[in-house]
Amino acid sequence: MIREFFRHGSNAALAALIAGTLALAACGVWHFHAGLFALGALLFFGSEYGYHRYAFHAPPAKQKWVLFLQHRLHYDHHVEPARLDLLFLPLWFIIPNYILTGAVAWLIWPAWEKIFFLLAGSSAAILYYEWVHYVAHIPYKPRTPWGRWIKKYHLWHHFKNETLWFGVTNPSFDFFAKTYRGVDEAAATGTTRRLFGAKGD
Repeated sequence: MIREFFRHGSNAALAALIAGTLALAACGVWHFHAGLFALGALLFFGSEYGYHRYAFHAPPAKQKWVLFLQHRLHYDHHVEPARLDLLFLPLWFIIPNYILTGAVAWLIWPAWEKIFFLLAGSSAAILYYEWVHYVAHIPYKPRTPWGRWIKKYHLWHHFKNETLWFGVTNPSFDFFAKTYRGVDEAAATGTTRRLFGAKGD
């Protein structure tokens, strides 16, 4: 299960970035920046809902290359939610986001060790997100009540109503943005597998 998790998407690279950053701190090459690590994690968790709702569920683009990216990043995941090769964020999506985040952060903290601790924190948050997402889509029953509930929460988004329940790791932004409903209160859309129409749009 864990081995399969690290075979896909950007997971192994994210784990390597975290391990390398912590190793340099453990060896005394860099200082340990716990605050920046935590800030990096918060930056991701703050963007999780927005990316899912407004980017991944954006209407189909007219440009073919953008439409291709939309399919790979999310549309096709709804078509085939059990396919692991469509489940995880690819490196070609992560790297440009990290370059942009690092460039902005450099204007505030112009030091490589600080940038890497910020990105390591984001990487840890993404790995947690990917793990929760992974567990939601494989035949595995989480051990904790929270784990079992958040798995059901995500599957409601995939199999009942794709316009609700955008939080993957937590439902907090769904409450603020009014995209939370009790599962019995929500109408089934019938379009959870075909975002905006057929697979080819």
